Amino acid sequence: MPDRSPPRPADRFLRWAAAAALGLLALFVAQPYLTGFLFSADTARAITARGDLAPAETATVELFARASPSVVHVFVQAAAQGRALMGVDNEGVEPGGGSQTGTGFIWDAAGHIVTNNHVVAAAAQGGGAIAVRLSSGEVVSASLVGAAPSYDLAVIRLGRTTAALQPLAIGTSADLKVGQSVFAIGNPFGLDHTLTTGVISALQRRLPTSAGRELSGVIQTDAAINPGNSGGPLLDSAGRLIGVNTAIFSPSGASAGIGFAIPVDVVNRVVPELIRNGRTRNPGIGIIAGQEATAARLGIDGVVVLRVLRGSPAAAAGLQGVDAQTGEIGDIIVGAGNRPVHRLADLTAAMEAAGLGASVDLIVERDGRTRRVRVTTTDVAESRL
Repeated sequence: MPDRSPPRPADRFLRWAAAAALGLLALFVAQPYLTGFLFSADTARAITARGDLAPAETATVELFARASPSVVHVFVQAAAQGRALMGVDNEGVEPGGGSQTGTGFIWDAAGHIVTNNHVVAAAAQGGGAIAVRLSSGEVVSASLVGAAPSYDLAVIRLGRTTAALQPLAIGTSADLKVGQSVFAIGNPFGLDHTLTTGVISALQRRLPTSAGRELSGVIQTDAAINPGNSGGPLLDSAGRLIGVNTAIFSPSGASAGIGFAIPVDVVNRVVPELIRNGRTRNPGIGIIAGQEATAARLGIDGVVVLRVLRGSPAAAAGLQGVDAQTGEIGDIIVGAGNRPVHRLADLTAAMEAAGLGASVDLIVERDGRTRRVRVTTTDVAESRL
């Protein structure tokens, strides 16, 4: 006869456990379907109120709103290139060829635009075309007013435009502090009116220029600066111009957090000269300096006078250059205006500090002997001192 005795407690537990396990397995398999059925947001979700912007955000938004209408996109095409000035393939890159783009900003209501000399150099050298796209989107032809390669600055002027021109507010670079906030607006890689932020990383940097000189007092910043930002404004937290973005240090060619800007006090001195005269007056004494690398190889600490220009203050003071026949070194300038001179940038800084028509005492070495020579500075060409 079959066993009709009730199941033992252990058997009942195993059956309940098996049933529970099967139920849990079923729920596990069905869970995605149940969740999708019960919780899918298949209609527009309600917007969560965010509240007011943080004060720092509000200040940045207002700064951009005030300053960005003054920032422009500069397009340059060298002569006889056979390509459209506003071609898409030119956007936002700064190649070494005939086309170039960069940034500029409105200097005054007369339509003068400040940018870097290296942005417009192709047009300056070859008589090419310059166009400017304003913040409104209007594209206006422009002409070169003047350039200062020693400072990597240039001024162009807009043609006829229907837009109201809004010049940037001007600050000063004399009281800048490392660590204060800065803001850059430009057109990196052709992306119009891009805002980047950072701080002043260092002051009093030196930067070589295409004219063979060094610009002193340069501002270093970690605000992202890329190809296409050249010529754009560097602003302080009040929205005032404190520098013109000009170069980056980057092994990759993109922003590495080390950018450089020409201080606004230099800009505010050079730009009016370019507007008035088309060039800057460069205080000098009428010499052509020898190459620093050659002097360093010879163990010379100072500026070697390679050649003295006829009729110059240097010639009147009796300075001598390198003997063209024998190659014998003449004078080496080791001091100027109570400042030591180790390289050309030191001598350039002393001349600029003295200004035009000023008397400057030079410390000169020749044949192992040192003497003091007084010269009066005069206006010299970009490639000379």
